Amino acid sequence: MTRLRREVALFAVGGLIGLAVDAGIVQGLVALAGWNVYTARVVSFLSAATATWWWNRTHTFAHRDSGRAKHAEWLHWMGLMALGAVVNNGVYVLAFKLFPALHAWPAVAVAAGSAAGSVANFLLARTMLFRRPESAV
Repeated sequence: MTRLRREVALFAVGGLIGLAVDAGIVQGLVALAGWNVYTARVVSFLSAATATWWWNRTHTFAHRDSGRAKHAEWLHWMGLMALGAVVNNGVYVLAFKLFPALHAWPAVAVAAGSAAGSVANFLLARTMLFRRPESAV
């Protein structure tokens, strides 16, 4: 398997992990705690982005170096994922506008948004954060 294919496959696994975290938290906060779907999404998105950062730095881009300390790398990751979140959250909001019944099932809207934002997130992560091969030390 080529390195790019391997990265795409591992990034997809990380995306599924992030989707599970995101959808689980948003669904739980809405259904069990009575939160608004938009407020709940802030918490769920930050949690999911943190989970995907850990996965991708540990697995997907383990052979690449960001050149940053972990806390700085996490902040850069969150900034880049915020760009992908524009697409992700745009689809999330659009899903509620087009299908109001989804307010009871926000996890479905999360999945739609995640699918739309995943390509942008991969390209941003690979080209702007984990762009250098890891140096031999």
